[in-house]
Amino acid sequence: MSTGTAPADPVPLWPGQLVSLGDRDVFLRSARPGVPGDAGDFEPALCVHGLEGSSANWTDLMAELLPRMACEALDLPGFGYSPPPRGQRGYSITAQAGVVTKLIEQRYGGRPVHLIGNSLGGAVCVRVAAGRPGLIRTLTLLSPVLPDRWPDPSLFKFPLLCVPAVGHWLISRASQFSAEQRVAAIAAAVCYDSREIHPARLAGEVAEVKRRDTLGYADAALIASTRALIAERFSRTLWREAARIEAPTLVIFGSHDRLVDPRLAGRAARAFGGARVIVLPRTGHVAQMEHPATVAAEIRALGMRQQPARLTHV
Repeated sequence: MSTGTAPADPVPLWPGQLVSLGDRDVFLRSARPGVPGDAGDFEPALCVHGLEGSSANWTDLMAELLPRMACEALDLPGFGYSPPPRGQRGYSITAQAGVVTKLIEQRYGGRPVHLIGNSLGGAVCVRVAAGRPGLIRTLTLLSPVLPDRWPDPSLFKFPLLCVPAVGHWLISRASQFSAEQRVAAIAAAVCYDSREIHPARLAGEVAEVKRRDTLGYADAALIASTRALIAERFSRTLWREAARIEAPTLVIFGSHDRLVDPRLAGRAARAFGGARVIVLPRTGHVAQMEHPATVAAEIRALGMRQQPARLTHV
C-alpha cells in the first residue's frame, strides 16, 4: 500500500520459507535472507500481522527499517502460508503468543528482538512481552486489539461469526462476491483512503484471497480467531498485562481507524508505563502499510527515548 504519489514499482514481497518449531512449522519472510537473527550488528525485528492478514502486510515497513534492523515477519498458524494448528485452541491469543515466543527463542537464540504487532498481532505481542520480558528489546503496537468500552456499531457483525452455523453462513454469503470485490471491501475498511493503494498491492491481495479460497481451513481460521479476539475484548487481562511490560513501548493508533477506536489512545498512555502513544492523522487500521516511513522513524527512535507516558497527535 502507499500514500501520496504511488511508486511505479513497489517493493516486492520479501522471500520466505517454512521454519520448523519442532511441533509445527511457520512461514517466515525475511528482509535479510541468509542472515541469522543473531549475526553481526543487525538488530533482529519480528513482525506479527492482524486478523486475516499475513507476513505480506509488512513489506514496505521492513524495507524502511533496513539496514539497521534484520526484519522478519511470520504468518501466524492458519494464515498466509503457515499450516493451521491442530485444534481450535491453537487460535487463542495465548496459543499464538506461545508460537511467537518459541520462534524468538529458536530463531534468535534468545537474543531480544524488536517486536512489532498490528491488530490481532498487537494483542499477541502484548502477551509475549508481558510473559517473557527478557526476549523483548522494544515493543511496537499498531492499532492493537485491546478491551474497549466503546465498541463501534459496525463491529457487531463480528460476534455473529462466533455463533455455531451462523459464522459459516455469513462467510458463505461473502464468498459469493468476487475476490476483487472482497479485497476492495477490506481495503475500504482498513485504510483511511483505499484509493491510495497501489494497483500491484491490490492485485497481490486478490491473488492471495483466491489462493485461500482453495484451502480447507481458511474459514475455520477466521471464525476461531474472531472468537479468540471477542473473548479478549470482554476481558481485562490484556490491560493488566500491558501494565507489566518492561520494554520501551510505542503504541500507534489511526485517527480514522474503523476497527480499533483511536480514543483508546488515552487509556493506552496510562496503561503502558513510559510508553510513547501516537495518534496518526489520515490513518486507518494499518499504519505500517499506509505510512511505513513514519512508523519506521518512530521505531528507530524508540530505543533512544526515556520519557513518561504521553499522548501525541502527530
